[in-house]
Amino acid sequence: MTSRYRADPARAKAIPRRTALGRLAALPILPSLLAAAAPDPAVPRLPRDQLLLYRTRSGAIRTARSAAEWRPRQEEIRAGFEAIAGPDPRPHPGTPPPFTIEEETDCGDYVRRLVTFAADPGGRVPAWLLVPRAALDGRRCPAALCLHQTHAAGFRTVVGLADSPDDEYAVELARRGMVCLATPYPLLADYHPDLSGLGYASGVRLATWNNRRGIDLLQSLPFVRPGPVGAIGHSLGGHTALFTAFLDSRIGVVATSCAFDSFVDYMGGDLTGWTQTRYFPRLRKYVGRPGEVPFDFHELIAALAPRALFVSAPLHDTNFRWESVGRVAAAARPVYALHHAAHRLRVRHPDVPHRFPPEIRREAYDFIDEHLGV
Repeated sequence: MTSRYRADPARAKAIPRRTALGRLAALPILPSLLAAAAPDPAVPRLPRDQLLLYRTRSGAIRTARSAAEWRPRQEEIRAGFEAIAGPDPRPHPGTPPPFTIEEETDCGDYVRRLVTFAADPGGRVPAWLLVPRAALDGRRCPAALCLHQTHAAGFRTVVGLADSPDDEYAVELARRGMVCLATPYPLLADYHPDLSGLGYASGVRLATWNNRRGIDLLQSLPFVRPGPVGAIGHSLGGHTALFTAFLDSRIGVVATSCAFDSFVDYMGGDLTGWTQTRYFPRLRKYVGRPGEVPFDFHELIAALAPRALFVSAPLHDTNFRWESVGRVAAAARPVYALHHAAHRLRVRHPDVPHRFPPEIRREAYDFIDEHLGV
């Protein structure tokens, strides 16, 4: 393990906080989804705000009256996402990655471990693993991915090593008895993998792959309770949690803060912030044409049904507009209702700027506990 991955609290405290982009499935994933072709540009997109509509094999447009009937729309959403994010360069191995504990710190009611794991052939990922005392004493605990925002300290923020209290949700969840894994986001802070060399078309696709391999790691640990895991994140971490859950049905509950609005509404329709290599470089062709992007958050949120989703969209967030989040949620709710899961989609609009305040974090933690059966 090289020193560039080691935490330096003194250095981290001097790092200024930054915010997101503007400033720098319910159903198991089936083979048919994995084989989904890129959208045919000659076929008009189904309306993003009429999500019960789906296209039959003959091309007719119908209204879904059951979750099974909605499956073709889910496949179409998956194809649209992959057209922008790119595919995974290799099949998911279905086995846990080898990992090494590089260092360990006793933090009282939990232990913080710096680990590295082999997510890809030739690609090794550092991560923080927080293990609550109860797990060390023999109890099997629930687990969650804790994903960081855009911050120069990277994944250190969520484990208490960056003097950023609103970001320390991994620490707070570990103190509540949850095993937490914090992975770094590609091309931020000191994690700079070779995207193209590893075969990825976007930073989003590598981030979600690393997170999925992180779930493999978590579920292999003897002190992690079998079953679904959670995912939580603020800003960059929030939408990365959504993207990961969209691709991996083992995530049973997601909590996001300041994480998205519609591409049409983002920064007045200016997609430039989303087009960086670390996000979606293929979106560059849609700059000036956000309505033509082959997927949007309305569809992505709907595709998570019936899994549980907690959304915090503050009234004074200057990155993502709360009114747009409301429209996205309103569009997705009929799909949640179709899955008999309307109660599993919760949206809050705190009277704060782009932050994840304590009272909303506590509600998010209670929501995660409720839906993981803690």
